[in-house]
Amino acid sequence: MNNAIPKFPEPVNEPVLSYAPGSAERASLRSFLRCLKSQELEVPAFIGGNEVHTGQLMDIRPPHETSHRLGVAHQCGTREVQRAIASALAAREAWSRMHFADRAAIFLKAAELLSGKWRNALNASTMLGQSKNAFQAEIDAACETMDFFRFNVKYAQELYAQQPESGLGIWNRLEYRALEGFVFAVTPFNFTSITANLPVAPAIMGNTVLWKPASTSIYSAYYIYRLLEEAGLPPGVINMVPGRGATVGDPVFASEHFAGLHFTGSTGTFQHMWRTIGANIANYRGYPRIVGETGGKDFIVAHASAASEAVATAIVRGAFEYQGQKCSAASRVYVPQSCWRAIRDVLDAQLSAIKMGTVEDFGNFINAVIDRNAFKSITGYIEHARHSPDASIIFGGGYSDAEGYFIEPTVILTTDPSYRTMCEEIFGPVVTIFVYEDSAFAATLDLVDATSPYALTGAIFARDRQVIVQATDALRNAAGNFYINDKPTGAVVGQQPFGGGRASGTNDKAGSPLNLVRWLSARTIKETFVPATHYAYPFLSSSEAV
Repeated sequence: MNNAIPKFPEPVNEPVLSYAPGSAERASLRSFLRCLKSQELEVPAFIGGNEVHTGQLMDIRPPHETSHRLGVAHQCGTREVQRAIASALAAREAWSRMHFADRAAIFLKAAELLSGKWRNALNASTMLGQSKNAFQAEIDAACETMDFFRFNVKYAQELYAQQPESGLGIWNRLEYRALEGFVFAVTPFNFTSITANLPVAPAIMGNTVLWKPASTSIYSAYYIYRLLEEAGLPPGVINMVPGRGATVGDPVFASEHFAGLHFTGSTGTFQHMWRTIGANIANYRGYPRIVGETGGKDFIVAHASAASEAVATAIVRGAFEYQGQKCSAASRVYVPQSCWRAIRDVLDAQLSAIKMGTVEDFGNFINAVIDRNAFKSITGYIEHARHSPDASIIFGGGYSDAEGYFIEPTVILTTDPSYRTMCEEIFGPVVTIFVYEDSAFAATLDLVDATSPYALTGAIFARDRQVIVQATDALRNAAGNFYINDKPTGAVVGQQPFGGGRASGTNDKAGSPLNLVRWLSARTIKETFVPATHYAYPFLSSSEAV
């Protein structure tokens, strides 16, 4: 046995490629996009390392080009889920006992493969399957996925190294065990990196996983699984089971071996899962770990001392990158009366220059929203604002589903800070602005804190340092990720651990040790080198005179 304590490579954030005109990466990605579009992919389930074809097929189509079929995906039922549970349990013993250095090597290798030969595959599949432009795909599918793999190895090593003190004659230590059972990872459509991280983070810590990717991101999920397979992930450690939520979830939550949930998705779904787990709590071998990030109603607050160009740019990027389909996307903005005219002029100018269309045209900033349900929901908010006496659409408001699910970046101005689009999560390219009197800044901070049940991200723009201090303190519970003079999106692994509280989730901070520690069950071991041989303590002696 090799008893060396390895020193892992120090992680660094993957450099983001620019895809500028004339660059090698731009030409290479274009070529790969053409290659993917020229063929149809059949996505199976993966159970115990084997492809499983159920025959229950779902079409995979680009949201921006619904007439084109990228492939089909096999959907799992109860039988396949039960088989996946058995596979995860069978793989658990060997995987959890594998030396951490060997587990870590798989994910470090996956990061290197993704940095090279797999980069185009994950970026292009994300672009086509989830309608994400080249730059957004690069920072998500490529760079952030690599960052999760590399930094989580570092954080796991740091956790394992944390050991208790020992007194004379004894040796205390902590054994960091995997959870007893399997982890259920339920991943969203909007970030390929989250799709990768949710099953991988528990696996790094020795857990085996059932992974249900979102139906609308199954195309890129397939390439994630193939990447991990090439990196050397043993069969059964991560089992990919596509399917409808209840069809997959019901047998998972009914299993006595269910040990943890790693979730990103809607608040309603997460709360339903939590209730289901609670109802089944007496059936489980242990109390399951529940880790979830659900959503947000993320804010930008501008003070009178803010730079107008910076505020307007943060609105455009923060609200409309990836069509506003980020949990962190700016959705409500509070602007002082004295700055509104200048901010609006810059906002109008920048939005007027934005192009919308297919991801294959690299000049398009806006692409399509994810599916028909999202299209109907988002346009419903736009139509409500169009006919409301409390709101007016000051930019955009157009939409069409003739070729794909396209919605213009839309800016709503409201006179009511409690108007519907200031309070409800929309998850689309819609932002609402409320203009407040300059003298009401403190009251506006209170309004921001009280308006939404969510607490994910938020930003304050100001040049006056005392104002920054005031806002940071007043909004300390309103956002788990808080930004000063920057848009409220774009958290980087290793720099801004991500997660929020209140209705936004359990705030277990993906991309930090706080998340990884949830997938461990510690055992304290105390060893006494020379044990006592009699019960009596010295104080019990009766030889001393009274």
